[in-house]
Formats: sequence, C-alpha cells, structure tokens
Amino acid sequence: MIQDEKAFEPSHYQAGPVHGLLNEFDPGTRTLPAGSRIDPRFRALPADVVLDKDVPVTLRDGTTIRVDVFRPAGTEKVPVLVAWSPYGKNHGTAPSVLGLFTMLGIDNGALSGLQKFEGPDPAYWCAQGYAVCNPDPRGIANSEGDSAMFGRQEGEDCHDLIEWLGVQDWCNSKVAMTGTSYLAIAQWFTAAEQPPHLAAINPVEGLSDVYRDLVMRGGMPDTGFAERLQKQSYEGNNLREDILTEVEHHPLVDDLWEDKTPRFERITVPAYIVASYSNTLHTAGTFRGWRRIASQDKWLRIHNTQEWPDYYEDENVEDLRRFFDHYLKDRDNGWEHTPRVRYSLLDLQGGDRVNQPADTFPPAGVTSTKYYLDGLTRTLTTTPPAGEAKAVYDTGAGPGLASFVVGFDEETTLVGYPKARLRVEADGADDMDLFVLVQKLDRHGTPLQQFTVPGRSAMLHDLTENGASVLRYKGSNGRLRVSARHLDKALTTDDVPAHTFDRTEKLSPGEIVDIEVDLFPVGLVFHPGEQLRLVVSGQNALGGLMPMTRDYIPRNQGRHIIHTGGEHPSYLQLPVRTA
Repeated sequence: MIQDEKAFEPSHYQAGPVHGLLNEFDPGTRTLPAGSRIDPRFRALPADVVLDKDVPVTLRDGTTIRVDVFRPAGTEKVPVLVAWSPYGKNHGTAPSVLGLFTMLGIDNGALSGLQKFEGPDPAYWCAQGYAVCNPDPRGIANSEGDSAMFGRQEGEDCHDLIEWLGVQDWCNSKVAMTGTSYLAIAQWFTAAEQPPHLAAINPVEGLSDVYRDLVMRGGMPDTGFAERLQKQSYEGNNLREDILTEVEHHPLVDDLWEDKTPRFERITVPAYIVASYSNTLHTAGTFRGWRRIASQDKWLRIHNTQEWPDYYEDENVEDLRRFFDHYLKDRDNGWEHTPRVRYSLLDLQGGDRVNQPADTFPPAGVTSTKYYLDGLTRTLTTTPPAGEAKAVYDTGAGPGLASFVVGFDEETTLVGYPKARLRVEADGADDMDLFVLVQKLDRHGTPLQQFTVPGRSAMLHDLTENGASVLRYKGSNGRLRVSARHLDKALTTDDVPAHTFDRTEKLSPGEIVDIEVDLFPVGLVFHPGEQLRLVVSGQNALGGLMPMTRDYIPRNQGRHIIHTGGEHPSYLQLPVRTA
C-alpha cells in the first residue's frame, strides 16, 4: 500500500495572529454585513455575506475536517467554489502573506481579507451569486488525521468534500474548484477522482507531477522549495507527511511517486487552465496538464506576469466568472466561442502582446526548426557544421559554461516548445548535472529580463539577482542529470521529451551519449539585430524558486564536453512561426 511507503514527522499548530484574522476556532453561523471590513487594510464587502465557520465534514474513512463556507444572504440556491490547500483557512491575512504581497507590489487593499491565500475572494464571488468554501484538509489546524502532501489521498478527501457541498440545502448541486499554485495542483488530483457534483475546474499555474516538477526536476534532488512547503505550511496537531525523507528513500520513480502524479486520462470536466512561460515551479506542469487531460471542453490562457497579480486582476476575474456562469449557472453567455487558446508573446522591452487567439498550442503555422551548435565558432546555424568540434568547460572553475548565439535579420517569433538535443561527455566524472538556458539579447548583446510582478524595489532586485526565479523571467530553461537520460517512449514527442526517471545510467570514461532536455515553452519575439543565446552550464544560473529558498548545489566535477557537428550533431530545436 502507498500509505506504508510514506514517511511522517510530528506537526504542531497553535492558533494566533501568525495564521491570519478569524483563525480562532469558533463554530457557528454569522452574517458579515455589506459595507463592513474585517480590518481597515482591506476592501469593504459589497454585499451581505453569510459565514458558516469551522463546519465539520466527515470523510469516507471517518476523519473530520473543518471548513469555512462564505455564501450570499438569501434563499436562492448557489454554486460553490472550493479552494483546497494546506495553507490554513484564514492564511490570506497572515502577516507573512501581507508582507510578501506588499514587497511584490500587489495591493492587499484590493481584496477583502476573507480569501484563502491564492484563492478566490468571497467578497466578490458572493456578490455574484456564488459560495466559497475554504477547507482545512486532514491534519491541518483543527482538522483530524495526518496531513497528506499531494497525491491520491488529497484527491479522495476533496472528492468527499465536494459531494458534501453538492447536497447542502443552499447549493444548486454544482461545485467547481479554483485557485493558484497548490490550489491548482489539488484540482488535477480531485478531478481525476470524478466527483459527480464537480462541474468545472480552473487550475491557475499548478505543477502536475510532484517528482518531475517539485523534488527531482531533471533527476536532481532539488528539494529547497519542498522543504519550505513541508516545514512552514503543514501545521496541525498530529503528523505531517515528510516528503524530504521520501525523496531520500525513493530517488527513482516508483509507486510512491506515481501516486503523486494525477491520472490525467480521468480528468474529463470542463477546464479553464491558466499558465505562463516564466513560473519556474509550475510552468512545465501546467502545460503538461493542458496537453494530457481528457477534457473535451478545455481552454488555455497564457499570461505574461505572475500567478497572483494575474489571478486577482479585475479583467481576469470577470473572464473567469463568464466560464463559471456558463458551467455552474447554465448561462448562455457565449463562453463556448472563447478561443481555446489565448497566448502571450513576450518582447522583454515593454512590448508584450497578450490574448493572441489560437485553436491549439503551439498555434498553427509554427515549424520546429533545428539550430545546430558549432563548437568552433560558438554559433547556432540552421545547417549542420561540416566538421566536428568540442565546446569544453571546467565545472570547478569560471565561467563553468559554454554558450552559442544566433542573430536575426528580420522579425522572428518563437511560440511553442523548444528542446535541446546534446551530445555530451564527462571528463573526470561518471555523471553530469546540466542546466540549459535560452536567453534573448538586445541589439547590443545585453541579456534581456523582465519582472513578473508589479514591484520594482531595490529589495526585489536583490532577491532576484541570483534567485527567486519565479519573480524575474530570464529565459526558457531546462535541466537534466545525464544518468537520468532514458526517454519515456510512450510520452515523448518530437517537441517535448519525457524521461522515465526509473533508472540510473552512469557514464563510462570516454563515453559520449545523446541526451534530450525539455525546455519551458516560449512565446518570444526577436526584432532585427537581436540575438538568441543558448547557455549550457554546470550551474543553475536562475537560483532558488522563491525568496529565502535554498538553492540546489549541482554534483559536478571535472570537465563537461559538448560534441558538435559530425554525424550526430548537437542542436537546439526552436518553435519558429513561419505563417
């Protein structure tokens, strides 16, 4: 049984201001009147809101969890939106969250303070005829049981909550899920359980494979963010799952990690998925979810910022309401005519284009084009170099990387999935941790970057200089430990390689191997005179995911050799719009 494979450690919870306002255990029903504020820092309620606080919900195994339900006053039956995560029902007003949003330039006063961190604001949704349910999952705060960190258990638990909500006397029998990050991840697992009352999902920037996206990206044990998540977010009175120990005991994909990968083929409900090119935690998983879910009615919007400002932007909230009105209220509002894909094209100099309509992603008219590495000239060319050459760097000394450039004489648009196919060798080691970055350079050869949040403070500059990569976009990136190079033939496509991560294939002295590295999808415009730079390195130039998150230290030694030209040339494959 998967439960027997899991590891746990003690957890602790004590109510108090650190968990936000309204966090005291206080079961009962009350009405929050229109015009009131829970604190002067937040917006006033536009309508009366009924709060059912700390309601007990019993799951299939007898475990009781506690939920807060915000609903419109009156007798009309309404649909309900679920915000599932371990972040505490009231964590949206926690000092840590308010401080983070302030640093990022996000206005806390634009929200009511009733929202769960990364979840829908009840002030808005109740005024629009929706209820919002903020649960504390099993093992969190005053909910019973031991907490589960992603996987089938969470899907089953949320299934049971949805079925409970769907038959409440105030509910119209339709339930949906929405939210960013963890609240999006939970939607993949819950929708795969197919609760009958689940009518739609809205995953906004959510990884979809815990092994490949969170703890072992590229086969490397990069657990800095997982450590932060485990230690700071799963607070309860019993045990919490210890994913750090699980990584140590289960370094390869096995049943434990398969349980933490959603069963995409079982996700059939209407889905409005929101992604970006720049989220170093969630981008790969969000696009994977888009590609693999079985839903016939699915939409993808690719924005050009970061998940939080995008989620709470008024225009995007109204857009989401059209989706929910259509599927939860049976409104004939024309949502079905919304383009199945709306993508962004980044300029990185203030000229981004958003909401570009398409039927698919990549859009029609895109050709996968090979740009071959030339180790002699350090350029990228569309024809293979005639002769063989090597690009070599020492992993223990500067600069510890090799780069290749190509210039564009006319406007060139990349939109879709890039990948790198490299022929590599390790000199003085039996393995290689490789990091790949695709940068845009301006006409003067300067790398272009872009903040994904409104803030522009000196502190934000400092934090994102060599880390907090979610907050500053520096280009499409990928990584691979060469001993984990074995491809999954069932899932690999010409554009997107997928690895099994179920075996370790170390290198022999002098052995040269071909590897494929999947890179984050791109939407990037190059103007005449601008360049693209491919960087292959033994170090992660992007650093950690979020501020104060531990970075991964690669396990490299000796020299890395990239073989170019010859019968098996190395190349960067780019999605070039040709029509």
